[in-house]
Amino acid sequence: MSENVTSTPKKKSETWEWVQALAIAIALALAIRTFLFAPFIVEGESMEYTLHNTEKLVVNKAIYYMKDPQPGDIIVFHAEETRDYIKRVIAVAGDSVEIKDDKVYVNDKVVEEPFLAQKRKESEEAGYPRYLEDYPKTTIPEGHIFVMGDNRQNSRDSRAIGPVPVEKVVGRSEFVFWPLKDIRMID
Repeated sequence: MSENVTSTPKKKSETWEWVQALAIAIALALAIRTFLFAPFIVEGESMEYTLHNTEKLVVNKAIYYMKDPQPGDIIVFHAEETRDYIKRVIAVAGDSVEIKDDKVYVNDKVVEEPFLAQKRKESEEAGYPRYLEDYPKTTIPEGHIFVMGDNRQNSRDSRAIGPVPVEKVVGRSEFVFWPLKDIRMID
């Protein structure tokens, strides 16, 4: 009988340890998702060929606690009440942006965009020699960034919605984790 008496407290102790471990795991998962990293699903083709529709990626939420978004970063931001967008940062506060003669200029210098080569080629082959519509010279206000999708002809970005407040940025896209055959770092 003493065996049963001693085993009961042991079972309660073991159960309590499991409950504590589970509670800690849940708290850590919530903290990580809230403050450090979050999954994101690409919706649409605005970032083709860098990112593809339905790909799943990890967004680093902590990076912008330490520094501001930089040109070239691929970010996720709150674009609408219930929808986030993913775009590439083209310019930051104080920069001037202009699109003319099928080129993007930041501070009057052409931005080199080798990731657009395939889309430009397809545009030319389809009979559209110009890939980009002109956009008037605009200075990005303090606390804002100018973003564009890599699929410039099929992207709702700062050309339509204006500069994005930095406070609406969720984080920087780091790597694609789904589908498995396409796992890669994002650059």
